[in-house]
Amino acid sequence: MSAGENVNTTETLSEDEKLELELAEQARLNSGDWDSVAPGKASQFGPSFKRMIGLLRPSAAAFVFVSILGAIGVVLAVIAPKVLGAATDVIFQGVFSTALADQFPAGTSQADVVAALEAAGQGEMANMVGAMQNFEVGAGVDFEQLKWIVVGVLAIYVGSAILTWLQGFVINIIMVRTMWRLREDVEAKINRLPLSYFDKVQRGELISRVTNDIDNITQTMQQSLSTAITNVLTVVGVLTMMFSISWQLALVSLVALPLMGVIFGIIGPRSQKAFATQWRKVGRLNARVEESFSGHALVRVYGREADSREKFQEENEELYQAAFKAQFLSGMIMPGMMFIGSLTYVGIAVLGGLMVAAGQLSLGSVQAFIQYSQQFTQPLSELGGMAAVVQSGTASAERVFELLDEDEQDADDADGPELVPGPGVIEFEHVSFAYSPDKPLIRDLSFRVEPGQTVAIVGPTGAGKTTLVNLLMRFYELDGGRILLDGQDIAQLTRDDVRSRTGMVLQDPWLFAGSIRENIRYGRQSATDEEVAEAAVATRVDKFVHSLPEGYDTVLDEDAANVSAGEKQLITIARAFVAQPAVLILDEATSSVDTRTELLLQHAMSALREGRTSFVIAHRLSTIRDADLILVMEHGDIVEQGNHDELIAQQGAYWRLYQSQFEHAIDAQDEPVLDHADESAESVTDELSGEQTAASAAPAPKVPEA
Repeated sequence: MSAGENVNTTETLSEDEKLELELAEQARLNSGDWDSVAPGKASQFGPSFKRMIGLLRPSAAAFVFVSILGAIGVVLAVIAPKVLGAATDVIFQGVFSTALADQFPAGTSQADVVAALEAAGQGEMANMVGAMQNFEVGAGVDFEQLKWIVVGVLAIYVGSAILTWLQGFVINIIMVRTMWRLREDVEAKINRLPLSYFDKVQRGELISRVTNDIDNITQTMQQSLSTAITNVLTVVGVLTMMFSISWQLALVSLVALPLMGVIFGIIGPRSQKAFATQWRKVGRLNARVEESFSGHALVRVYGREADSREKFQEENEELYQAAFKAQFLSGMIMPGMMFIGSLTYVGIAVLGGLMVAAGQLSLGSVQAFIQYSQQFTQPLSELGGMAAVVQSGTASAERVFELLDEDEQDADDADGPELVPGPGVIEFEHVSFAYSPDKPLIRDLSFRVEPGQTVAIVGPTGAGKTTLVNLLMRFYELDGGRILLDGQDIAQLTRDDVRSRTGMVLQDPWLFAGSIRENIRYGRQSATDEEVAEAAVATRVDKFVHSLPEGYDTVLDEDAANVSAGEKQLITIARAFVAQPAVLILDEATSSVDTRTELLLQHAMSALREGRTSFVIAHRLSTIRDADLILVMEHGDIVEQGNHDELIAQQGAYWRLYQSQFEHAIDAQDEPVLDHADESAESVTDELSGEQTAASAAPAPKVPEA
């Protein structure tokens, strides 16, 4: 199949098939079985493989050095059997000369011995004696010569081992440095990508490219490409030595190549297909197990244990059948190779014995040739097994290169104006924006927000509320109009300057592994412990922190699972407040806290919003009743603006949203429930009043200024 055909095949896969391939690749990589066949292949193998090899270009000199070491090591390893064969000849000749001492007197020349043996009808023995060098009747084994041959062989093997170790050591350094550079490039690339890229790419896929794919490239280059150099040199060297000993025996050995090709050609593709099926089944089964464990309580609540067990058993049986077939087919390759090797060995032994008897070869030469035949098949088998690993590594490299080739966000103008400090006046002038040209989202939007004002943005899902603040943060660039920050066009300022004036709290809280104090200080690294504590007090973080064993030094574990969802959000709000921003953006910041905490939080935010330009995106209209300005958005347009009372009086879009959230709920409830809700709100108000009374007797916490 051509590369182009492969691309088309990939593009025509259904979403389920694509998911199955992704699960299969993840299961294969997580298994640690790097030599298994990858379920996916590179769509452009040639260019991707060439580019992957090009990653080694900065280490070209070291790679040449490694190749030289490998060549020398292979030469030594190839010479050793030939030298060892000479030792066999010395022993064989010594034994032979001792055996003939009973038939011939000492000092009989080699020619006379050969003639006498031929005359006695012992032609084969005469041929063997004639092939020997410096033969002397009764000389016995020359142990002095044998000693030096054995020492030489040991020195050759030791030298070859040292060179092989040194080659592997240098290759590891090359590969580690290469992967370090690749990870640096990927990290730098991610920081240059626009937010639109992360909107269209799943987080898991991106993480897989940065971790699993790079690890797969590392394994491929370390285990396959480095070994390939040694194997190729070994094949060339061994083949040369085999022909130098006997071209007839060399041809017998080469007969094995087409037979091996038949085995790989017949069993190999079927084995690859079976392994691909196996990993798809593993991926599906892993997804089934993860789904069952994550939703275990729900499965038991609805009594679906039997159904879940039945589906697991069905998919487990499918995995068993697929794994059995894959292992059976792959297990046939090695026995087949060994059978062909045994046939080759028999052929070499028979023909070699006849040639020794005919005096055409010495016994040591045949012994060396048998060793060469074994060395010849092993690297060929390894080279054949590398194909699937290289294919998998190239597919991973292709995915990483796709990430590196993505379009980057436009660079900031180095000659742009410097940021002028100001109170935080925000002006939208005829702003228009669309994620895709055929679907405009925001059209001709204009408004002005003064410092100290709180602007609430409400509207149905997809109205453009979050897009509005994304434009303000320069996560996206405008299609038309401009946004001014204290009279300066933010498009002319650097992104860092714009974002340094802004604090933002997202709907989904994000905390990193570290202490609570470090997470709050993340908003401003120069913040003192006192400033961190003041922000925590103002945002009600201080109240639950003191209930933790280590207080502010409590280390949050993975995903901050040791604090509640509401507490996570409170910490992120404190982090935004400690940054002392001129512009504060709260994107559904109170969606993760309960009603009681939300009411308490409103008081804290009222004080902290003082003197700042604040944007609040909200679906729960109860959180924005006290906003100075409420912008109601529909289809990217501001259809209404005003405060809560004014918009309710207009009975327009805001009034309809309010009705849908409150009036229908009121109709569905009894009056006593409302009384209870009022009492709950009153208790919170009393608590706040008590806190304010207590605060009047103590110094008030200092509110960070813009």
